[in-house]
Amino acid sequence: MDLDESHSVSPMERKGSKQGRLKETTLKQKSPAEFFAENKNIAGFDNPGKSLYTTVRELVENALDSAESISELPDIEITIEEISKRKFNSMIGLVDHERVDEELYDDFESAKAREKRLAKEAHEQEVQAKNIALGKKMKEASALKITKGRGEASFFRVTCKDNGKGMPHQDIPNMFGRVLSGTKYGLRQTRGKFGLGAKMALIWSKMSTGLPIEIRSSLKGQNYVSFCRLDIDIHRNVPHVHAHEKLDNREKWHGAEIQVIIEGNWTTYRSKILHYMRQMAVITPYAQFLFRFISDIADKNITVRFARRTDVMPPVPSETKHHPSAVDLLLIKRLIAETSKQNLLQFLQHEFVNISKSHADRLIGEMGPDFSPKMSVKSLTSQQIVRMRQLFRQAKFDDPSGDCLSPAGEYNLRLGIIKELHPDMVATYANSPQVFEGHPFIVEAGISLGGKDVKQGLNIFRFANRIPLLFEQGADVVTRTAIKRINWNTYKINQAQDKIGVFVSIVSTKIPFKGTGKEYIGDDIDEIASAVKASIKQCCLQLKSKIVKKIQARERQERKRNLFRYIPDVSRAIYEVLERMATDRVEDQKLDQTEKAKQDRKRLRGKEEQSQNMDGKRQHYDYEDAEILQKVLMKEISQATLREKLSEHVEKVDYEMVLEYAAQSGVSEEAHESMYLPALDHVGPFTTLHSPLFVFRLLI
Repeated sequence: MDLDESHSVSPMERKGSKQGRLKETTLKQKSPAEFFAENKNIAGFDNPGKSLYTTVRELVENALDSAESISELPDIEITIEEISKRKFNSMIGLVDHERVDEELYDDFESAKAREKRLAKEAHEQEVQAKNIALGKKMKEASALKITKGRGEASFFRVTCKDNGKGMPHQDIPNMFGRVLSGTKYGLRQTRGKFGLGAKMALIWSKMSTGLPIEIRSSLKGQNYVSFCRLDIDIHRNVPHVHAHEKLDNREKWHGAEIQVIIEGNWTTYRSKILHYMRQMAVITPYAQFLFRFISDIADKNITVRFARRTDVMPPVPSETKHHPSAVDLLLIKRLIAETSKQNLLQFLQHEFVNISKSHADRLIGEMGPDFSPKMSVKSLTSQQIVRMRQLFRQAKFDDPSGDCLSPAGEYNLRLGIIKELHPDMVATYANSPQVFEGHPFIVEAGISLGGKDVKQGLNIFRFANRIPLLFEQGADVVTRTAIKRINWNTYKINQAQDKIGVFVSIVSTKIPFKGTGKEYIGDDIDEIASAVKASIKQCCLQLKSKIVKKIQARERQERKRNLFRYIPDVSRAIYEVLERMATDRVEDQKLDQTEKAKQDRKRLRGKEEQSQNMDGKRQHYDYEDAEILQKVLMKEISQATLREKLSEHVEKVDYEMVLEYAAQSGVSEEAHESMYLPALDHVGPFTTLHSPLFVFRLLI
């Protein structure tokens, strides 16, 4: 075959190839709604379980923002109602039918597999019965899991009701049916700012159930309630309204109630949702949350109320202007297009923070001869804008203040921790405003020890703009700081055994999230890492002083217990000595007066040689000794009396106080006063003792 013949192409083949190339090069566009529907993981809708969690989270945060915007104490009800497959089919008008071909379904179990499963279950029951008969504790026999069919989805109706600002009647369709539209754009501290939130819940509802979202809303003082049922046109990014009407507002209610039906997974994300609600109650103790889970199975129902603990709310965050060091070329061009100022001097003064009139004059003079204060800002060329941006990057500006930020506050953070965790100790600290890349931020921290439902070791709770962060914890700056940069033993805290709660809240006009999920703050910003470490260390220092005092108190209690334990033996020993001294004194009185006088003089001479500095105290002691011994003989002083006096003394003075008293007043010397007693047979050497009479006098 000839080479040309082997590569010859027919006219039809050439025509098909050309059409294919034209089809490949056809320009297409996607709407924002279509983009996020295809990349729903960006907004946290990775799977049915995560989608249920994210829906709850977005609705709760919108409700909080709505109430806080009018300085109303938030009162939020969130309900998740499980919908069975039969009920869901009834809602959409689908008639149930029996399976015809069982082998077609993913959860089909063959006769052989069923026989094998039943045999395994019977063996497990037999082993369990045998172990119970032998008295061994056994766990419940685990049933063989059957693979659930992929078509057997679980559906949930999620409802969130608040007492917030509400929404204007005419704006409701665009607020829920148009992606990337919202009221939170601008440079301010916000819980969300991307115009997604409830819109993504609507997109997920449209993808998983096909059912629309329902909204009820009323503005404060409004005499009607707006009702709207709508879904979204994914390809055009416009709302598709099914119903939009005004109803009577007889209850004078204001706020919003949003209801959406989605596919979800409660079993795997139950703990995450409840954990999120608990953390939200920690960071917003001024809010009241009522959470309900409703199921056809009664024992699965859950009702949890997170009560309000305080009426003190953080101030509403205010919108601020951009810092010169934090802008880029696109932002400068947008500010120029939107500004109402005519000349360059006014533009610099009013569109940026920390640029005064004199500072603006100096900046314009530094830009070059092509710039002047009176020149029109709209006339700036692209090259001139680049020059302006270069100067902004190199010039020196004062740091922005944190006045535009709205942290939770130490008071609220402490109350939230105490309310939800009931710890044994808690310490909080709020750092002063700091700056990264021209954006102000504040770090608040709290450390708790002990508490309810807290595991041993580090329990880390992270918040960004007063939102709990539950996922991707390992790479977060808070986690790495708490684990790697804090030496807990220095602060008398056992990292492995103590129940440690680490709470860190970061608020800023720009949270430097990492990853598409925006669930953690990276560890690569030195300013934030240093501020987090300093805040945690300040809390630890507070706790250390409390722990040291607690250890000292525990040691005092232990000493007191030990002293009380020995009181019976000590009182018995002292009483026996006193009783013997009293008996010996009676016997001494019977001795010959002359012999006794000789012995007394000899004893006194020895006494004077050893105690020349007593200054007449001996006569006083002799008189008191005789009186005490007389009371012992008359049974006015008993062993019970000594026990009572010792108990009173232990209650009054602990061991450290006794040492201080001994060091300052010389009690230790007096307690070693020499006393000479004859042996029982009246012969032999004398013995030096601590006087029991002195001990008794010290007690009384």
